[in-house]
Order: sequence, then C-alpha cells, then structure tokens
Amino acid sequence: MTSPIDENVTAEDLGHVLFIGVGGVGMSGVARLYATRGLPTSGSELHDWPSLTDLADLGVTIHRQHRPANLDGVDTVVRSTAHPDDHIELVEARRRGIRVYHRSEALAAAMTGKRSIAVTGTHGKTTTTAMITDMLVACGKNPSFVNGGESADGKSGGHGTGDLFVVEADESDRSFFRYRPEVAILTNIDADHLNNYGSVEQLADGFAEFLRGTSADGVVIVCTDDPRTAEVGATLAEEGRDVVTYGTSVDANLRITAPVSGAGGVSYRATYNGRDLGEFTLPALGAHLGLNSAAAVATALRLGLEPDDIRKGLSGFTGVRRRFELTGTVSGVRVYDEYAYHPTAMKAALTTLKGLAGDSRLTVVFQPYRVYRTHGFQAEIAEALSIADQAVVMEIFGPGETIEPGRGGQALCEAVSLPEGRKWFEPNWDRIPGLVAEHTTAGDVVVTMGAPPISMMPTDIRAALAN
Repeated sequence: MTSPIDENVTAEDLGHVLFIGVGGVGMSGVARLYATRGLPTSGSELHDWPSLTDLADLGVTIHRQHRPANLDGVDTVVRSTAHPDDHIELVEARRRGIRVYHRSEALAAAMTGKRSIAVTGTHGKTTTTAMITDMLVACGKNPSFVNGGESADGKSGGHGTGDLFVVEADESDRSFFRYRPEVAILTNIDADHLNNYGSVEQLADGFAEFLRGTSADGVVIVCTDDPRTAEVGATLAEEGRDVVTYGTSVDANLRITAPVSGAGGVSYRATYNGRDLGEFTLPALGAHLGLNSAAAVATALRLGLEPDDIRKGLSGFTGVRRRFELTGTVSGVRVYDEYAYHPTAMKAALTTLKGLAGDSRLTVVFQPYRVYRTHGFQAEIAEALSIADQAVVMEIFGPGETIEPGRGGQALCEAVSLPEGRKWFEPNWDRIPGLVAEHTTAGDVVVTMGAPPISMMPTDIRAALAN
C-alpha cells in the first residue's frame, strides 16, 4: 500500500484534525499524541469508551454523534479501515474538499523527523511496544509513542521531547507499509488476518516487505523461537540487511536462559553475542513475556543503552491494560480482563490464569472478534475456551459484518468441550453479570476476554458479585 502523502509532511502540516471513532484504542492513541503535541484536535464517537475522559481533559473536542457540522473548522479528517466510504463525515469531507487521511498516514506524519522504532507481529506487539516505551522513559529518553493498547496508567499515545518514537505497527490492513523505521521488530507470525492476506505464507511475505522498509542504516530484530519469523530474518540477512536475533536458541544474538515464571513475574539470564548481561526481572504475568522483553533488551542495546539501565527500566514495567489486568477482587473472586481473541494467545492466557486459580474454578466470558476469524478458527477457539472450568460465550463482535446462520456465538459455544451447565451462550449483555455471580464463589477467577467492548464488562460483573 503506497501512501498518497509526501513523506516530509509533519503533523503540524495537517492543521485541525478530526478523528472519526476517536474513542477506540487504535484511534485514541494517535489523537492523544496530537493533543499532547499541542495541535488542534477533535473527534467523533458514539460509544462510551474510557479514553474519552482523558482526551477531553487534554483539550480534545469530543462530538458524541457523527454529523456534517463536526467538520466546521477542520483541515484534515482521519479515518480507519473500519469506516466505510459512505460514512456521513467522509461524505461531507469530500463535499467540502477537506483532505482525508488513514490513521496510519496521520501517524506517519507525526513520525517525520524522528528516529522510529516499530514493533509488529501476530502476538505480543502491544506489550513489547509498551516495554520499550517504559524502558526508554526510565532511561531519560522521553520518547513519543503510539500503542495499540493502553498502559497501566491509561495512556495509549503521547508526545515526547526526545528524538525517539515507538510505535506498534499493525499488519491487519497492510497500512504498516507506510512506516520507514530505524528499528523494526518482528515478534512472531501466526495465521491471522487471512481475509486480507489469503494465506499465512502471504502474511509472512507481508511482514518481510514491511521489514525491508527500514531505513538504510536501520536494523531488523526478529525472534528465532518462531520458525516463520526466523525464516524471514534469515532471508533478510541473505539480502544483506542488518538483522539481530533474540530467543532461547544457542545461536540467537540476544539469548535468554534459565527462564522462571510465576505469580511474581518473569525472570531470566541474558547474553548478547556471548557477553553475559546478568539477570533481568519483569513484574508481569505470563512466561511468553520473557521473549517480548528480550526484544526490548535487544532494541535498547542497539540504541546504545547500558545493561544496568535496561534492567532498571524493565523492572519498573507497569504492564498494559487488558493484558492479565486484575480489575478488582469482590467477595473473594478475582476479576481479570484480557484482550486475547486469537486461539494461540487465548491458550497462553487461559493456561496462566488456570494456574492462578489453583484448586478453584476459572470462568471465562468471551466475546468473539470478527466473523471470518471466529468461523475460520472455531475449533481452535473452542479448544482454548475448554481450558477454563466454565465458559460464557457472547455473540460475535464484527462491525459491518454479517453473521450467517450456523457461524455465530451459538455454534462456537456448542463446540466448547465443557458439559452443559458449565458453558452458556448468552448474547444479552445485561444477563451475563448475574450468570457469572450465580456460578462463582470465593477463590474463583473470572476473566473477560476478546473483542474491545467486553473491557467494560468487569465493572458490571464486580457489581453483581457485590450484590
């Protein structure tokens, strides 16, 4: 995908920007970046996303309905791939001759003149982006950043005075080809977004094309623990590109050994090209986060940071919202929220949470994300949900998609290998909190998982448990 804007265009050149669907995590991060950069920013949003309060506090004008008048005084309208061409504000923008940019173009403009670090991959890119950002902040680099998820303090984007810019590069719609980073990180490759790529092989080709877009003096950082990623890295190295590898294999440039994972977090030892760097500790749940942090360590070393500073930065990692996020404990029941919707990520998250539950029960409330993914991975998603002791399946969240008979949440629920009375298909949001409260007791763990709207469910579940 080729950008229609000049690569020298900056965020300031866009004037007053209106972000359509400003409350969603992807769009709110860019809007927050523009607002903290001191640029005139507004947005339209129908849903009550938690990010709206923060954006309003930063001076962003929030329009709570989509209408032509929202474009008064606006110089640029920013959309995402999810917004159809006949969206009322896009139609009005064309009528008025107002330029329209994709989210990735607005982000690319903000990256102009910065040394950018872009993180991509099927799994782990949000957490890895947050780790790198937190680490650079701790080292006094004051980077700008835009992430695909919110940090523990609720921030998904922000302007920094330093020359570094950390960004999550989303591969879903191919828009990440617009970025030209100095450092490009590929965490792993798994079958996803095949509606846009056709096959996992073509997806791998897409990641390789993105990595080839690094600057002439840039570096590509890839994980050798994932076979597809390792193959892409080897191909780029053969092409003469500067490639750094990380992982548990003996030939990785950044090698991690003796990993330990538990309720207190993750720790491991690391060597870089044979040099012992000592032990690193990460206060976050999930064994897979060791590899994510290794990507952050490799990046920091290439940027010239010292191991002790890197160690300090990682030890203070505050986590990412919707990644093993404990939202509260009520009546002895711990309620977590987790973003995972792909079966690979779901299995990893539910296995970790099952371990936390111990002898008590784990209940998962799952909102499937996208019809094509749910249908294509129905057996694998059902297998992941079966790790829990109890499962509540909601209807698929798929804006603009049609749910054909036999392809919805009901079919997914039926495929879960839990007995009747321990699994439920419940499309009615209001009934779910009471259902969960009825079937949980002190010591149990509950996790809401899947599509973005379900992140607002834990509040209702905690209220039901309190009653």
